[in-house]
Formats: sequence, structure tokens, C-alpha cells
Amino acid sequence: MNNTFLYVVTVLIWGSTWLAIEFQLGVVEPEVSIVYRYMLASAILFITCKIRNLSLSFKVKDHLWFGALGFFLFGMNYILTYRAQVHITSALAAIAFSMLLWINIILSRVFFGTRAGARVLAGALLGIVGIVILFAPRIESVSINDGVFFGFLLAMLGALLASGGNMVSQAAQKRALPVMQGNAWGMFYGAVVTAIVAVVSGHEFIFDATFTYIASLVYLAIFGSVVAFGAYLTLLGRIGAHKAGYASVMWPVVALMLSIAFEGLQLDLSIVTGTSLVLLGNLLVLKKSA
Repeated sequence: MNNTFLYVVTVLIWGSTWLAIEFQLGVVEPEVSIVYRYMLASAILFITCKIRNLSLSFKVKDHLWFGALGFFLFGMNYILTYRAQVHITSALAAIAFSMLLWINIILSRVFFGTRAGARVLAGALLGIVGIVILFAPRIESVSINDGVFFGFLLAMLGALLASGGNMVSQAAQKRALPVMQGNAWGMFYGAVVTAIVAVVSGHEFIFDATFTYIASLVYLAIFGSVVAFGAYLTLLGRIGAHKAGYASVMWPVVALMLSIAFEGLQLDLSIVTGTSLVLLGNLLVLKKSA
């Protein structure tokens, strides 16, 4: 599969998961839903590996990489992101998480010596400005208080941990560790970490047997986790986290387009201007050098 296909799959699926996650919130605590999601996703990947005769046996040091991937990318990142939305709107969360792009650029430079280049930096700047313009009308009425500040801080910390997971995945792939088996083990470890947090927090492992909860859980496990993370982390290994991270800027744009199509959101100047800047930034970041 070429890089363009992997990028489009990642952006379209994760852009749609914003809607699916809404059906996960309410009856079941977020941490418990995350455990269900990644236990199901890891089980699917383990079964797939067995069917394809892919080895699931690795050395202890390899499992340390998988454990780190699970802790940062599939565990704590999601706990903080879900919890952030208890205190802030999805618009503020989108702005905060889009900073993953800049965090990836900085950490890629620190850990791998990757120079982003002027075009990538310019594209990243356009993308962030576009996201702010896009969501500005949706946060005008938000009053800045301790709860909002705390939620935004949680979202930013979630983006930082997600970026840490990106670095772990890139480093693991440089050591020739396979993405599919790595995701299977990483999602399993992420579910275990989240389960520990849920137990310590005193959350009950109840289940919402409604159609919407089950359907959204299956969608998030199969498409939002197995397919999208497989595509994204493969892309990350090929082009680097500093470029692949632009997907985090595109996800909320897709989510907003879906809201226009299915939820009656009205198209306005901020949406047109913000989306245009994001798409231009996308072009600059991902365009191959001549």
C-alpha cells in the first residue's frame, strides 16, 4: 500500500471516530470503555497474526518496546484525552490535540535528529492557524475557569504522551519490529494499563448492552484501532513522525465535515478559511521534495 492510501485511510477513519466516541460516553466510565476497545482490538490482531502465521514470540527487550507503546499510545493518551472532554468542548480538545504535530516535530529532532525543513514548518504553522480559525466560533462562549484550564491541560498532556508513543513506534520499527504484532501486543498492554487505572479509580466494569454502544465499540476497535493505527504507524515508519503527525490536524476537519453532512452544521466563513489553510498546510508538509 502506498503512503497516500495509508494517510487517507488514517484521516478518514480517525475523523469519524469523534462521532463514534460520543456513543461510548455516559453509562460506562471512559477508562472501562477504553479497556473493552483495546482488548477487543488486540484479540482481533492476535487472531489475524495466527491466521497469517505471523510469529507472536518476541524477546523480553522487544516486549519492553511494546509495553512502552501500550502505555503511551494506547493507554494513558486515551485516558487523558477522554477525561479532558469531561471539562472542555470537543472543539477545544481538537485544538489541543492538533498540537501533536508540533510536538512530533520537536521530539523527532530530539530523538532522531530529524530536521523538519522550512516547508514542513510552514505547513505545520498554517495547519495550526487553520484549526484555530476553524474552531474559534465554537469556543467563543466558553468561559475560562479552572475546569476549562484543567481540561485543556489534560488534552495537551494527552497529545504529549501520544507523541511519545509515536517516537516509541518509530524507534521500534527502526529495530525491525513488525507493526502488526507490535500493535497486537501494544494494544494488549495498553488495555492492561488502563484496566489498572480503572480499578485503582474504583470504576465498575459494567457494560452498556445498547445497540449504539456495541456498534460504536466494534467500529472503534476494528476501524479506529486495528485498521487506522496499522495504517498510521506504518506511514510513520516510512515518512517519520514529523510528517505523519499532520494527520492530527486533518482529523478534526473531517469530523467537522461529517457534522455538516449529518448533523446540520452550517457552512460559514471560518470553516471555509480554516479548512483552506489546513489543506494548504497539508500540501506543504506531505509534498515530496523536488
